[in-house]
Amino acid sequence: MEPVYKKAGIADCEMLVKTRIEILRVINHLDNSVDMSLFEKNVRDYYIKALGNDSHFALLVFDGDTFIGAGGISFYQVMPSYHNPGGNEAFLMNIYTAPLYRKHGIGRGILDRLVNEAHSRGVYTIILDSTKMGRPLYEKYGFKPLDDYMAL
Repeated sequence: MEPVYKKAGIADCEMLVKTRIEILRVINHLDNSVDMSLFEKNVRDYYIKALGNDSHFALLVFDGDTFIGAGGISFYQVMPSYHNPGGNEAFLMNIYTAPLYRKHGIGRGILDRLVNEAHSRGVYTIILDSTKMGRPLYEKYGFKPLDDYMAL
């Protein structure tokens, strides 16, 4: 099996929305009885805008016609700093591999392509949130935990 990695566009919006909802149901332990209609609308609006203005790059991965994975990266700018003189940053999200395809390099393939996309745009500061399951992949790739950030 040689997976096919496809850059997602506006035409793929419904698949991206469905995948985002599935991922967040798993991460947040939400069953199908939880109403996600408002969230679904907001995610759809996000993808339409962000894919349209190229501030988000998304991948879909297939084995033939079977969807087996996805990932995305959002690009934004913060105030320049000593370590990031251009202020360009990216946030990785929605890196997902279907259960039957895990431990076959799909996640690594998604990560490689998303990081390469960031680098091709001159972005080298890349941040992500990690589940326990994904953490070994990110650490092996070279991501380090951050001690200096706080959230409110």
